[in-house]
Amino acid sequence: MEGILTKSSALIVVDMQNDFINGSLAVPNADTIIPVINDYVKLFEKNGLMVVFTRDWHPENHCSFKENGGIWPKHCVQNTYGAEFHKDLYMPSNKYIISKAFLPDLEAYSGFEKTELNDLLKKNNIDTLFICGVATDYCVKQTVLSALELGYKTYLLVDAIKGVDLNNFDSEKAINEMISKGAKAIVFDELINKAKI
Repeated sequence: MEGILTKSSALIVVDMQNDFINGSLAVPNADTIIPVINDYVKLFEKNGLMVVFTRDWHPENHCSFKENGGIWPKHCVQNTYGAEFHKDLYMPSNKYIISKAFLPDLEAYSGFEKTELNDLLKKNNIDTLFICGVATDYCVKQTVLSALELGYKTYLLVDAIKGVDLNNFDSEKAINEMISKGAKAIVFDELINKAKI
């Protein structure tokens, strides 16, 4: 596995927004992965590789909100503080931002659902994805599964994800499902040791 980072690799950071870190839909301990995610971002930046940040970008009347019949408290409403990326998240100048779940009647947990993400990756000749962020059992899982279905070689950065865990072991089940579908689990030190590009 030497040299698993190549010029056709990209990092996808999923939904590291205020509402998911310390806001209305806070993922437990999500703040603890920010330094690790920053290490990944800087590694990709240093090697001139693509870095993509996804974000929930909900309208006020989004179907996922409890007041609209959904299961979640109102979160990540467009142009609000809760939808902003956390201030401690390192974001390079040449980043890409993908907004998802911006249609009122579409849940869209995956960063690929009704977005330009796949086209963006193809245009830049990306074939390998490294995915981290929140929440393991929702948007991270669905983004990873979409990536695998679309044929990307996909790595799950297990030291840089956190889950909601509405039910016990949801994150563990999600990780097992992603791996069973073909994702490879890796941590930062392993990637550093194999990042000869």
